Amino acid sequence: MAGQSTAAEARTGDNLFLKAVAALSTLAGWLSAAMIVIAVGITCQMIFIRFVLNGSTVWQTEAVVYLMVGATLMGLPYVQRLRGHVNVDLIPLMMGRRLRRVMAIFTLCVSIAIIGVMLFYGYEYWHFAWERGWRSDTVWGPKLWIPYLAIPLGFGLLMLQLIADLVAVLLRIDTPFGLGEDA
Repeated sequence: MAGQSTAAEARTGDNLFLKAVAALSTLAGWLSAAMIVIAVGITCQMIFIRFVLNGSTVWQTEAVVYLMVGATLMGLPYVQRLRGHVNVDLIPLMMGRRLRRVMAIFTLCVSIAIIGVMLFYGYEYWHFAWERGWRSDTVWGPKLWIPYLAIPLGFGLLMLQLIADLVAVLLRIDTPFGLGEDA
């Protein structure tokens, strides 16, 4: 089908900056995957304690929630690198190459601005938790700056990946929206 994107991931060419950002995004993806595996292991341990040993659990549910939210946020740049986010390319497919490039640059700039706002407030929220020594109100009571760190890290790495995508389009290393030149 002529209208489908065939790009599996963002191209880096020989650009050192793009390669470094791709490596960081990949590392974040591996960290995200590890967090999911750990969350599954904790869930299995919790099920064993509760239903086999008939014991109570204290920290497991909260840890799993923090790990899953953290995995989601830390996985953002990797998914962006792989072009895994929802992409409706009907309008870009109807445009010529030049207009498609302008739209891609505009879209990436708006995305960077929005993620920049999320990064600013995410950092502020994490910093409040750090500075004020916030703890969870549960029996376990972990320091909240630890799970909240995923907010500025995840959005910061996503913003870096979006900037790399913009640079790749501007330098013509990658095509707008990952669509080939013939699309």
